[in-house]
Amino acid sequence: MVTNPVHGLPFLPGSCFPDCTKTSFHRSQTLGYRNGYAVIDRPTFGIGGDRLHYNQLSPAELDELSNKAPFLTYGPPKPPPPAQFIPAHVAFDKKVLKFSAYFQEEVPSSTEEYYRIRQVNIYYYLEDDSMSVIEPVVENSGIPQGKLIKRQRLAKNDMGDHYHWKDLNRGIDLTIYGKTFRVVDCDRFTQEFLESQGIELNPPEKMALDPYTELRKEPIRKYVTPSDFDQLKQFLTFDKQVLRFYTIWDDTDSLFGECRHYIIHYYLMDDTVEIREVHERNNGRDPFPLLMNRQRMPKLLVDNTEDFPQCVLEISDQEVLEWYTAKDFIVGKSLTILGRTFFIYDCDPFTRQYYKEKFGMSDLPRIDVSKREPPPVKQELPPYNGYGLIEDSAQNCFALIPKAPRKDIIKMLTNDNKVLRYLASLESPIPEDKDRRFVFSYFLASDMISIFEPPVRNSGIIGGKFLGRTKVIKSFSPVDNPIYYGPSDFYIGAVVEVFGHRFVILDADEYVLKYMESNASQYSPEALASIEKLVQKQNAPAPEPKPEPEQKPENKQAIEEAKAEEAKAQDMQTLSEAIQLHLKDHSCKNNLRESFQIHDKEHSGYMDKELFFKICDTLNVPVDNTLVKELIKLCTHREGRVNYQNFVQAFSN
Repeated sequence: MVTNPVHGLPFLPGSCFPDCTKTSFHRSQTLGYRNGYAVIDRPTFGIGGDRLHYNQLSPAELDELSNKAPFLTYGPPKPPPPAQFIPAHVAFDKKVLKFSAYFQEEVPSSTEEYYRIRQVNIYYYLEDDSMSVIEPVVENSGIPQGKLIKRQRLAKNDMGDHYHWKDLNRGIDLTIYGKTFRVVDCDRFTQEFLESQGIELNPPEKMALDPYTELRKEPIRKYVTPSDFDQLKQFLTFDKQVLRFYTIWDDTDSLFGECRHYIIHYYLMDDTVEIREVHERNNGRDPFPLLMNRQRMPKLLVDNTEDFPQCVLEISDQEVLEWYTAKDFIVGKSLTILGRTFFIYDCDPFTRQYYKEKFGMSDLPRIDVSKREPPPVKQELPPYNGYGLIEDSAQNCFALIPKAPRKDIIKMLTNDNKVLRYLASLESPIPEDKDRRFVFSYFLASDMISIFEPPVRNSGIIGGKFLGRTKVIKSFSPVDNPIYYGPSDFYIGAVVEVFGHRFVILDADEYVLKYMESNASQYSPEALASIEKLVQKQNAPAPEPKPEPEQKPENKQAIEEAKAEEAKAQDMQTLSEAIQLHLKDHSCKNNLRESFQIHDKEHSGYMDKELFFKICDTLNVPVDNTLVKELIKLCTHREGRVNYQNFVQAFSN
């Protein structure tokens, strides 16, 4: 119980007497600042202004308190709680005893060895008292090695007992499944564990060696050949120092040859050379890293005799006069290695610095070996064969699976169902073709043309579709850049050539007139003038017929004969032009006039039909041609004789 230090009464309500003289009940200030740092001050006055008294003990009292033993006030001491139980699989988890051992195996079918020593490791797992025997794998031993006995509890005898870690020690024999293992040593953890359990370990033994393996080992060389050059110093000085050269092998002169890049490494430590290939993505080659393994490369060889076999690939030092050294690899020069000529065009910075310090070569510039690509070959289209459209046929040359040429969709939608129709006549020397009329239909949506011939009764010509809807190329346009007929090429009086047939535009429908009026900028002045004449002719009043003056019968006959001769001359001229166009490359024109003059004994210029056709057959004149037949018909006299002079003039003009 706390008591009042002044009166000695309990510090309880009603048992204390307040001091009426105290007027200040605040707490003292404990936080202050010195040199800009906050410092906590220990208060010396309490609430009400009373000075605080501190309990300070002497050193003797402090020592007494520190050495004073505690004593219990209530009853006897309580026993400590028992230790927590830990099972064996937790206490010995991942704790394994390792023993080194070996066993002897007989080799009955070998004359070189009678037995074999095989070294193994025996592992004892403390968590479940299981054991395993593992033989370390030796590369290229030819013996199945690895885990000889899987992890399991091994029987100790026929009574059902199993091996325990208390049965294991160094220098003992373990018989497992009929094989006797000699334990020779153990690791440090195993030694400390067994000693901690009070087991006295036998001294370690030396591991037995396999006699056949020791026999195959090479003897240690005890003799060192003296040499003027200190190879050890070269090895220690230039170890891990490699010169790198960037080279190129140009094999373009051979069939299917190419230009390939390589990297040559020159090792300064032993003067060996290595050639590595430089591969690029998708080059189609197998990714072999090396063209030549690291080896010394001969520069000059001894001249071999004739009986020396050329198939020997290994070259001894006696056959080499000079080896390649670092001074043979210089940027800008070529060197031949294994029959290939490599051109060095660059090296790395370390190689430049080495050549500058060793040989004084400060200038080793990079040489540009990149070849400029040839200009792309212009793709030439084959000559047009006349089938289909040129744009459609050209798609077979651009892709394996051709696609349809692109169409102007906006033009097709704008000019859909808009057709320009014209009336035309066929320009032909054949009289039967003069009265034939054709209707041209020009489709503005696709720039195609179709020709229709109205059928005429009793004309002997079957009318109907003359040309299906297609694009028509102008006769003078090139094949690679064809020019098609457009709306501006159709006007009154225009001549349109369609696949060897010449047509003359005679008239147009009313829609054509409206179209030309709304699109006058597309047409030439000549085309607009022809349409104006047609409109004026249609709007002009018909003139009154004038009575023709009577002529005498003789004059009428002369006029008719003159007209007939003029028409015949015009037909002859038209036929001559058509024959020259269609038979311009024919070889029958040579010596045609001389052959006819030889057989014309009277020199009259006329010849019988039979003789005429016989001479034409001899000179291979195509008399079966329609144009030639018409020409022969015009040159034939009433008496059945042929005017061969007019024929030769029209045929060979």
